[in-house]
Amino acid sequence: MNEPKLSLVEVRDRIDSIDRQIQELISERANWAREVARVKGEGLSAIDYYRPEREAHVLRMVVDRNHGPLSDAEMVRLFREIMSSCLAQEDPLKVGYLGPEGTFSEQAVRKHFGHAAYGLPLGSIEEVFQEVAAGHADFGVVPVENSGQGMIQVTLDMFLTSEARICGEVELRVHQCLLSQRDTLEGIKQVYGHAQSLQQCKTWLRMNLPNAECIAVQSNAEGARLARHADDAAAIAGSTAAKVYGLKIVAQGIEDRADNTTRFLVIGRSLFPASGNDRTSLLITVNDKPGALYEILSPFAKHGVSLNRIESRPAHTGKWQYAFFIDVSGHIDDASLQAALQDMGPHAAQVRVLGAYPVALP
Repeated sequence: MNEPKLSLVEVRDRIDSIDRQIQELISERANWAREVARVKGEGLSAIDYYRPEREAHVLRMVVDRNHGPLSDAEMVRLFREIMSSCLAQEDPLKVGYLGPEGTFSEQAVRKHFGHAAYGLPLGSIEEVFQEVAAGHADFGVVPVENSGQGMIQVTLDMFLTSEARICGEVELRVHQCLLSQRDTLEGIKQVYGHAQSLQQCKTWLRMNLPNAECIAVQSNAEGARLARHADDAAAIAGSTAAKVYGLKIVAQGIEDRADNTTRFLVIGRSLFPASGNDRTSLLITVNDKPGALYEILSPFAKHGVSLNRIESRPAHTGKWQYAFFIDVSGHIDDASLQAALQDMGPHAAQVRVLGAYPVALP
C-alpha cells in the first residue's frame, strides 16, 4: 500500500523538525567538546586540544557512513565546520598562509581547518615557516605540488633549514578564472598572476590573449589587487578573489588541465600519533659514493614500505651534494618503516622525519 503523498507544507514541517534536532545535537556536541577541555586541564590553548589524527578518524567515519545524496566531500565539509566551531569556543587556531586574502592557500586553510580558525595572511612561503617557528601561528598551510607543474621548490627548500613538522596535507581542486574590471577580453594588455598559475593557464592565454603581457606576482590575490586599479589589466585567480576585490569574472575554468589540483602541506611544531591511514615524509642526504641511492631505497622494498614520491634538491651543504625528499605510505611508528630506516642507517649521511600525518580527505 502506497503512503499518501505529503503536501508542501507537511514536507517543510518535517524539514523544520529535523533542523531542530540537528541544532540540539550540535549544541550537545559543543558542550562535550568543552568537557574535553575541562578533562585536559585549564590554561591550555587551542593547539593543545587540536588532534589531527582524531579529526581524520572522525571524518573517515563520516565518509564510511555516507550513502548520499550529498557527496563525501560535502559531508566532510559540513562536519569539518562543526568540529572547527566546537574547537574554537575558547580560543581559535591561528593558521598562517600565503596571502593576501583570497588566495588558493586561504581556500586550503578553510578546507582543512574550517571557517572558525583564524587565518593569518602572510607575504611569502618563507614567512609562513617563520611565523610557525616563532609561535605566532599555531600552524601554517603552504603549497608543495601541482598536478600539472610539479613540485614547488621554495617549499621544499625551506625544509632544509626549518625545524617545521608536517602535520597534514590538503588537496585542492584549482579552478582558475580571469578577473578584470572589464566585461570582455577586449582591451586587456596585462595579465597578473602567480608564476605557477600563469604556467597552468599558458595555452589558454596564448590562444585568447596572445598579445597581453603576462606578469608574475607574489600571489594571485596580489594580482587581483593590481588589476583592480587598472582598466586594461586582468588577473588569474579563483572566484573568491573576484568577490574580495570587486572584479568581474571574464572567463572561468581557464586552466589547461581538467584535473588541475594543488597539494598543500600543513606545518606545525610537533609530530602526532597515527590516524590509521597516514603518510610519512623524510629528508635524506646520502654519502657520495656509487650505489648510494640504491642503498637508501632498497630497505623500503625489503620491508614492504610503499614509496609515494621522491624528489631531489641541492642540499646546501656543499657543491653537487643533494638531499632527497621521500614520501612513503604509513606512519613513522609503524614497525615496517622503523625496520627500513634501521637498515638504511649506515648508508645515509642524515635522515630527518619531516612529518607523519593523515592522508588527505576528499
